[in-house]
Amino acid sequence: QVQLVESGGGLVQPGGSLRLSCTTSGFTLSHYSIGWVRQAPGKEREGVSCSTFSSDGKTYYLDSVKGRFTISRDNAKNMVYLQMNTLNPEDPAVYYCAAEILGRCQGVEDYDYWGQGTQVTVSS
Repeated sequence: QVQLVESGGGLVQPGGSLRLSCTTSGFTLSHYSIGWVRQAPGKEREGVSCSTFSSDGKTYYLDSVKGRFTISRDNAKNMVYLQMNTLNPEDPAVYYCAAEILGRCQGVEDYDYWGQGTQVTVSS
């Protein structure tokens, strides 16, 4: 049974940092591309970052988070992370991790599996 479980969300002040974790199970992580997708109230889902399957080894970022967010993965531990620095008022949303087998990180509609999401709030 494929599962993705996000954790690490919370309330942070503007300029602060959070590290989101995605615990995966039920599949071989190295064969999957993993993305972080966010959705704010009243807005469309937005792909924030993506890490392709291991033999491809590419990472992608939304322009507005480049230089602030870093995606990483530990296939041996079945974990994917999103380090978020310098959070600003445009970042609050529910953040989801999602998986696509041998995916190319081309769109949020391509993901096969989704977690339940974790809330990120940025407020002083």
